Amino acid sequence: MQDAMLASTSQSDPVDPSRANALLATLEHAGRIVSGDPLPPFFHQLYFWDARPPSELGPDGHPKTGGLIPDTGLPRRMWAGGRLVFDAPFRAGIVAKKTSVCENVVRKTGRSGPLALVTLRHEFRQNGRLCVTEWQDLVYREPARVGAPDPAVALSPVNEETSETVKFTTTQLFRYSALTFNGHRIHYDETYARQVEGYDGLVVHGPLLAQMLMLFACTDSVPLRRFSFRATAPLMHHESAMLCRRGGELWVRAVDGRQCMQATAEFAS
Repeated sequence: MQDAMLASTSQSDPVDPSRANALLATLEHAGRIVSGDPLPPFFHQLYFWDARPPSELGPDGHPKTGGLIPDTGLPRRMWAGGRLVFDAPFRAGIVAKKTSVCENVVRKTGRSGPLALVTLRHEFRQNGRLCVTEWQDLVYREPARVGAPDPAVALSPVNEETSETVKFTTTQLFRYSALTFNGHRIHYDETYARQVEGYDGLVVHGPLLAQMLMLFACTDSVPLRRFSFRATAPLMHHESAMLCRRGGELWVRAVDGRQCMQATAEFAS
């Protein structure tokens, strides 16, 4: 079943450069951003917070569905992937407007039961100019069955041309959650992550992995034009991983060889 376009929202943000500098520090990246500077790709995730009171949050810490995202009756939310187009620099210190549209909702039945696939489109403008368009793919599922067997996962390619080892700490995951105002408890509440959602620890944010892949891809002065990514398996906070690249193809490989994310980058000519 497929629904027509459902809802839209818009909001503005002053794009405070201090928030971008806090993410640079969290990721241990050098440099300092001041007003007027172009932000690294995907840093728009730090802005346009949807600050809801506790009464409007679900048990997982996310805002309750029923507004921009319809209530499908399936409570377990996962960020499946996304696509981005970068048309112009998104700059710090310049008021920006974000317009969000629920483009699509598809209900289907998968191997694990009923699913709802939700696609949101976000457009980011400064001074009336379109800077970034982002499509965000979400999956909603039934509650996890703790103790159920783990789903099969794909093995990662091993033919990368360049790679970089990354590790995560609980502090880093907490700070990223705070900077993106992401209340999902799987990223900071280990008891909840293990006992309610059935994970083997805290889950590294999918957008955090995508962010690190984008920064890993941007190793020269050529700006990123398009980026798409898909989460293929969760990565736990106690696992190290490899950021891998071969040309415009990128992926994240866990220490046991499973592929956690795959991505494609295109650069301006």
